[in-house]
Amino acid sequence: MRRLYASAFVACCGLVGVIGFDATAAGAAETSGQQVFTQCAACHSTDGSASLGPTLKGIVGRASASVAGFSYSPAMRRSHLTWTADELDKYIANPQGVVPGNTMPYPGLSDASQRAALITYLATLK
Repeated sequence: MRRLYASAFVACCGLVGVIGFDATAAGAAETSGQQVFTQCAACHSTDGSASLGPTLKGIVGRASASVAGFSYSPAMRRSHLTWTADELDKYIANPQGVVPGNTMPYPGLSDASQRAALITYLATLK
């Protein structure tokens, strides 16, 4: 279950659109990112509802630990991050390295293209 939670988070970023790929590439990345997100869906929703993890709806540009009603770890509450595409990319690659002591049991996603696709998909969740 913890592995699924971590995998679900990997699907939450919009890097491709942020760095200026064309619409066709962004659309393909979004579709690919949606596929990567299936790993995240065990713990994260995309519709604003609560789950084991906070919703990822609207994550790109949102402050960390800011979803009302979700119980964040002390480490995440202290992190004071803004979930930009760059921050999401770093976090998804190495959650414990970016926010030591966070409780998301995900070891990270090493594949940069999968992270970029996931971030692109997450950027569509408004």
